Amino acid sequence: MTNVKEPSFRESVDLMFNRAVSLMDLPPGLEEKIRVCNSTYTVRFGVRLRGKMQTFTGYRSVHSEHMEPVKGGIRYAANVHQDEVEALAALMTYKCALVETPFGGSKGGLRIDPRQYEEHELELITRRFAYELAKRDLIHPSQNVPAPDMGTGEREMAWIADQYARMNTTDINARACVTGKPLNAGGIAGRVEATGRGVQYALREFFRDPRDIEKAGLSGGLDGKRVIVQGLGNVGYHAAKFLAQEDGAKIIGIIERDGALFDTGGLDVEAVHEWLSKHGGVAGFPNAAVHAEGAAVLEAECDILIPAALEGVINLENAARISAPLIIEAANGPVTAGADDILRRKGTVIIPDMYANAGGVTVSYFEWVKNLSHIRFGRMQRRQEEARHQLVVDELERLSDSLGKTWSLTPDFKQKYLRGADELELVRSGLDDTMRIAYQSMREVWHGRSDVEDLRTAAYLVAIDRVASSYRAKGL
Repeated sequence: MTNVKEPSFRESVDLMFNRAVSLMDLPPGLEEKIRVCNSTYTVRFGVRLRGKMQTFTGYRSVHSEHMEPVKGGIRYAANVHQDEVEALAALMTYKCALVETPFGGSKGGLRIDPRQYEEHELELITRRFAYELAKRDLIHPSQNVPAPDMGTGEREMAWIADQYARMNTTDINARACVTGKPLNAGGIAGRVEATGRGVQYALREFFRDPRDIEKAGLSGGLDGKRVIVQGLGNVGYHAAKFLAQEDGAKIIGIIERDGALFDTGGLDVEAVHEWLSKHGGVAGFPNAAVHAEGAAVLEAECDILIPAALEGVINLENAARISAPLIIEAANGPVTAGADDILRRKGTVIIPDMYANAGGVTVSYFEWVKNLSHIRFGRMQRRQEEARHQLVVDELERLSDSLGKTWSLTPDFKQKYLRGADELELVRSGLDDTMRIAYQSMREVWHGRSDVEDLRTAAYLVAIDRVASSYRAKGL
């Protein structure tokens, strides 16, 4: 056990920012402008519940307005605090810059354990919180656009959107005030899976370059890779499911708050997810070894480790024992700055959170665009695309007939080729393109500069440079 003080999440973000800007030539004033959080609004509001008035504390931080609106989720957690929200807002600034979504960074938090309240109570609390933020333009389609985060989801976003619309009855773009909504409330296909899907696309791009694979001491592709997932919430579940079903990866470990499941032969992700939904934990799961101490499974031998839950799960205390050669940060800040130093010295490759979990904000961007354009993706061109494809198929079949049917199109190809892309396919295509391009920008810095040892520093360098360019364009 080390005696070195563990940096807080806020300090970790600042330390990583400092490491990157030390390699840049920014004017000191501009460096400070990018670093600091522009503003944080703290609200304390009351809601009458269970026969008495209860007071709740909420936050909305705006880190950078180099582009507007600013974007960032709202989390519900009993221990949420201002420093955490400001650190997350900073990460949102850099994340949006890295994946080139035209937003500044923001974040919100409500100090509440949502499991302690009934649905109708959560609705009252959420609507009041939304009211307090919206009346100060901290929820607004062109100024500040929240999204789901830990402890919130489609349901809460629908309540927020409706509350904003009630307060702004003539705003034709009211639905664009928040993203992550259900489909029937102005949402977009593929938003629920987006962050987990983005993790999959990030790993696919990593395994496309032999240099990256070699850096991690691995070989081949994703097929057969042993994966451990910490946290089978929305992000961890979708990442694990897609990697197993579509890329042939083997999910050998799943860690939850009450323990972990481990099976070198591979776990059935759907079965585990169903069990967790019914029982709230892994205890009693019949088809794998259950370990009461989940932290031990975090250190187990595997090829890829996916921390997909809370901040700081890999820290100074356990970093030296982490055996995975490749870590992809599906959660925000799961590796502390101190642990990052230890892992880098060991040669562990870390795909950083700023990039790895950007699938959510990317598809949120698509949803925001959809809400502003008032039309679902694919509606205008899908049938025209099918008609053009039909022309090609008809001509090929005519040629086959003229040649005495010496060849023919396979039914499977014909069916797939003739079907125009729907909204889900277009969203996945846009997300895949975004994750590829963003990774390539990091890879170029990582392999192209001798003073950049890791992907996290490369990500910060790309993001900070883009934010600085935006500020310069504004005349700052």
